[in-house]
Amino acid sequence: MTITDCQLYLISPLDVGGDFPDRLVAALDAGAVAAFQFRVKGLDQHEAARLAEPLQAICAARDVAFIVNDDVALAKRLGADGVHLGQGDGDPKEARRILGPESQIGVTCHASRHLAMEAGEAGADYVAFGAFFPTTTKTVEHRADPEILEWWQGMFELPCVAIGGITVDNARILVDAGADFLAVSGGVWAYPEGPAAAVRAFGALLADQPAG
Repeated sequence: MTITDCQLYLISPLDVGGDFPDRLVAALDAGAVAAFQFRVKGLDQHEAARLAEPLQAICAARDVAFIVNDDVALAKRLGADGVHLGQGDGDPKEARRILGPESQIGVTCHASRHLAMEAGEAGADYVAFGAFFPTTTKTVEHRADPEILEWWQGMFELPCVAIGGITVDNARILVDAGADFLAVSGGVWAYPEGPAAAVRAFGALLADQPAG
């Protein structure tokens, strides 16, 4: 994940079985995706790894970073490109020790400037702010304002990710505020015309952004 103009960061639905690998292929082949986060809940590590491996291969073949949500041990087992940590999911320094210097480590910082600065000091590779909009993907306890993206960009070089209820229709304000990545789940997987059409629509939106 490199610091360039705003890019798309896909987050998986909770159900990645069935035809989901085909849907992921369609989404990634539509372009504009920098990273994919594998996010499943309530599975043992063996089952999670079984589901993750074909998706990881799809990402690797397309030079898309494969990030594991919450689970440092699973990221280590898979040799994933990185891990995304919630506030209760462990210390970035410990994740770095386990996963190595090349791993991409992201940290959820909600709407907190303090948590974001702490994450940066702990060696995170990116910080994630949100939720910016209502979302059905998870229970929202924190709502962020786009102004926090402007503040972060004015103070720090570390990339910031915007997350939470982002769709093609509401993303522009976050791009303009300075998000380096848009983390999107339902806005792609539940898009009426399908995930490939959603990624193309996001791609058109991001291509129209001002030069960084």
